[in-house]
Amino acid sequence: MEERQTELLPVEYFHVVFTLPEQLCALALQNKRLIYGFLFKAASHTLLEITADPKHLGASIGFLAVLHTWGQTLQLHPHLHCVIPGGGTSPDQSRWISCRKGFFLPVKVLSRLFRGKFVAYLRAEYEQGHLTFHGQLEYLREGDQFARLLRELSKIEWVVYAKPPFGGPERVLKYLARYTHRVAISNQRLVAFSDGQVTFRWKDYAAGNAVKEMTLDVREFTRRFLLHILPRGFVRIRHYGLLANRCRRERLEHCRKLLEHVVNQQALARPSEVDNPCSTDLDPKMCPVCKQGRLIIVERFEPQEIDSPPVMLASTLDSS
Repeated sequence: MEERQTELLPVEYFHVVFTLPEQLCALALQNKRLIYGFLFKAASHTLLEITADPKHLGASIGFLAVLHTWGQTLQLHPHLHCVIPGGGTSPDQSRWISCRKGFFLPVKVLSRLFRGKFVAYLRAEYEQGHLTFHGQLEYLREGDQFARLLRELSKIEWVVYAKPPFGGPERVLKYLARYTHRVAISNQRLVAFSDGQVTFRWKDYAAGNAVKEMTLDVREFTRRFLLHILPRGFVRIRHYGLLANRCRRERLEHCRKLLEHVVNQQALARPSEVDNPCSTDLDPKMCPVCKQGRLIIVERFEPQEIDSPPVMLASTLDSS
């Protein structure tokens, strides 16, 4: 956490989640290293490509990606959490480009490109004979059957979820501390073990995040837990773009200088209290000139509805 703290930038942070469809879960179990590698590759290339497009951001970004493979009930649910600063450097590295406040990228655009890239990677690996099929997936060895799977994957919507921004860097650290080094289930969720059954708590998102209890036979509980063991040496926390391991420190230092320049420019453009006597920092009842006299309310005149402007009589004009 101390290392990560030195990498945080003074900007808004966003949380984007890329999820594999259910149709790929069985294939992922038999090809973990390839499928999970595709997940990292497709998601990272999607983010870097879309943010570089001037129609969306037009900047080079950096982000952290963390692989999770479980859901609340320990079923297989491969998805990638991405923590992303809200902006990046211009193509010539001369300025910082911020995204819109509270909004990073359109999820539908992310979803379509992510899906296209992942399906393309699958097709290429199949053609090279790198995918394995066992048991109930034996039928996918046939080319027409695998092509049918790819067509099905291309027709459905893939879930990409952009969560509300984290806000300040402190909240990002809390997220990292909570999720980056977790296993499928923590000790705090375990309730009981008796008569060969395990009871644990889980959160039902469909029921408004209601906390419920589930009891499983110990063998089924163990089976679900073992689904989430990754291949030996597989890296589940990766950095990309400006945060890539190579030259990360130098790039972050450059980003901080660009952001400092942005803050200075905003300060120069902001009117001072002397130039703006109506500044919200001043007491609205204090005289903006002498700073001593105070406004005293004697009477309030409420607006009245009238059908037409009042007619001023000639005698009134004469007398005035």
